Amino acid sequence: MNYIVNLFKGACLLACLFSVFYACRSLEANELSEELSNIETLEAEYLNSLNELHGVLIKLRRSHDRDSIMQLYRSARKEFKYVESLLSFNDKNNYLSLNQPNFMKVDEDAFTDIKRKKAFGFQTIEEEIVDEAPLEEIHHEATFVLNRINLIKENVELRYKNYHIFWIIRDQVVRVATLGLSGYDSPSANSLIESAYSYDFLLKILEIYKDEFSDNAIYTNLKDAFTSSATLLRESYFDSFDRYDFIKKHTHTQLELLKLMKEDWKLEFPFELAIYSNATSLFSDTTFNMDHFSSQKEMSRFSPDRAALGKRLFNDPQLSLDGQMSCATCHQKNKAFTDGLSVFEGQKRNTPALAYAGFQKAFFYDNRAGSLEGQIVGVVENEHEFHTDLEAMTKKILADSAYADVFDSTYDGIVDDHTIRNAIATYIRSLQPYDSKFDRNINSHENTLTAQEKLGFNVFMGKAQCATCHFPPNFNGTIPPYFTDSEMELIGVPESADSDKIDDDLGRYEVFGTEERKFFFKTPGIRNIALTAPYMHNGIYSTLDEVVEFYNHGGGVGMGMDLPFQTLPTDSLHLTEEEQEAIIAFMKTLTDKEFEKLETQTAIK
Repeated sequence: MNYIVNLFKGACLLACLFSVFYACRSLEANELSEELSNIETLEAEYLNSLNELHGVLIKLRRSHDRDSIMQLYRSARKEFKYVESLLSFNDKNNYLSLNQPNFMKVDEDAFTDIKRKKAFGFQTIEEEIVDEAPLEEIHHEATFVLNRINLIKENVELRYKNYHIFWIIRDQVVRVATLGLSGYDSPSANSLIESAYSYDFLLKILEIYKDEFSDNAIYTNLKDAFTSSATLLRESYFDSFDRYDFIKKHTHTQLELLKLMKEDWKLEFPFELAIYSNATSLFSDTTFNMDHFSSQKEMSRFSPDRAALGKRLFNDPQLSLDGQMSCATCHQKNKAFTDGLSVFEGQKRNTPALAYAGFQKAFFYDNRAGSLEGQIVGVVENEHEFHTDLEAMTKKILADSAYADVFDSTYDGIVDDHTIRNAIATYIRSLQPYDSKFDRNINSHENTLTAQEKLGFNVFMGKAQCATCHFPPNFNGTIPPYFTDSEMELIGVPESADSDKIDDDLGRYEVFGTEERKFFFKTPGIRNIALTAPYMHNGIYSTLDEVVEFYNHGGGVGMGMDLPFQTLPTDSLHLTEEEQEAIIAFMKTLTDKEFEKLETQTAIK
């Protein structure tokens, strides 16, 4: 009997212990659920849209009516762009695959590891629909996309903190301004309405996170700003859209409000992305985190002292073997860091400008160097440039007592090829004042842009498709909003201004010997372009008029060349004379303030 009583007591005790345990677990779960309620709501919204996209793609794959297929494609694209901000942040690689241009992708990791991948995704489907490709091909591409969406759905598990939400919103605001407005990922120039869809999702995020705002006015102002942008984008036409006004009044206003949101939420970031979290403009010397663009993270912290040392080394001819050439020999400041020549003696390519070069992720016209520090190695070892080696160059600097103190104060006395190259690279990274006429106007520091110059920017960003390769705000080939890749293009530059034969420089092909990369060259920046003639990698065009005309005719293919891998649109842009002149007028507003007098002198000449 006692045994039974004791057993009963033990069972009761055990039951109590389990009750306490599960009560604690339940409390923890409730606390966790409360903590993650916003993110769970966001995840549900995300999955719902992915399911909608999945369903539309199934219908598209089954349809045999071309009109219905186009309508279904638009519906699928709508769902894709709706969640673009979150999809691109949560699953960047799959997002980029689904949204890639319809060109063969070539990955050149090594001479023995060249990967060629046929493009797939939304742009491929759109072009096949427009070109009336066989239905089985369209269905085949839709299946690829459908399978990838299934993969994404199966791996959704959002575990983000509030600073991630800030990044998701901010990156999309930047993406719309720098890519969406130009039609970068929309072959049929349908990007304005698609950008409106992405703003709809930003509004949904704000709604979900409304209670995170202690100052409701910030929430209300952001909501109104996003609503205003979405409405304007829905009601506008691609060719006539005022992109200058949108960036100035919408994008920059939203960046200012996001900074207030950051402060209101008391956000702390573990690190900074390419664009600083405090940035309130895309066109400012305080917009970018230069550490993001440096390959030597241990020495990446920018300092004026290192830049000053780098400037001194940049202008020092003793770095070369014969002591006759410095970096400034070819990159002359009074010519906006170019040399004014088609090709420098002993070289086969035009000298590129250096201002804003720090915002690139690959260097030389063939992208063979991955950093400014790496590019300097190529200059040092080139027999037609410094014609020496890193060890000999370092010994010269070590032997020069005038450098001792400055290396002591900037690099703790370490004088080697790493610190020398980093100092020069730091100086080059400092050449980004963002004080051109265009910058001053879009930042509301002055109101001096002419109607022609504004038109030129809008045509550059829209009808002329210039900004689909020369991305704002740096107007080079480094793709926003991540700024991790610098693009190369095949545009078909001829051997001379009066020729219709392709130039014999094989470009990127000479690095890895990849057939599909013949005649590919890096997309250069166009800031200070009014002072950097002659143009193109071989310096064949002496005026901007010639450059614009080349693009207007469809590049090399438009001139009759057989270039199956040309990435430039091959049809005429049908730009009017007024539009061409306006583009040139806009590009001339990109001259840095310190060079504006040089531009005037050049114009007089």
